[in-house]
Amino acid sequence: MSEKPQHAHPRHDVNGSGTSDADGSGTGDADGPSWTRAVKVLQDAAPITVPEGASAMTIHVGWEPGDPGTPPHRHSGPAFGYVLKGAVRFELEGEPERVVEAGGTFWEPGGDVIHYQDGNALTDARTEFVVTMMCAPGKPMLELVEEDELRSRAHLRAPRPAG
Repeated sequence: MSEKPQHAHPRHDVNGSGTSDADGSGTGDADGPSWTRAVKVLQDAAPITVPEGASAMTIHVGWEPGDPGTPPHRHSGPAFGYVLKGAVRFELEGEPERVVEAGGTFWEPGGDVIHYQDGNALTDARTEFVVTMMCAPGKPMLELVEEDELRSRAHLRAPRPAG
């Protein structure tokens, strides 16, 4: 879930200047001090629910060319990612598969939502991304989804691309 209209909301003023650039980045006044221009918003996600007492972990993931990535899974809390290099094939339950290229962001709300794909969309180059995940106390950071549950929830998955 990233940059989707259903999650649109007023952009945050990241530097306290009370201003926002035309692109909504909140980076402030072009004539102001350098610190007001140093920030560029890459992702602004809402609504999010962070489990009480959550911990957070940031990981670096590197997939070789064509690697399908992690099998279908879920996180107990929200996860926020940034693609450093290459392109990630990204698919969440209820949303169509898409490709997030280097410099792009993605997020998922966590909880019950299944994350179907996070593999390398490229067959000729490595892909790397970082993800910060929030985890409910006593829960694993990532939980694989069993085949029987995938079958029972198949109607919630967006139609697959033809070809």
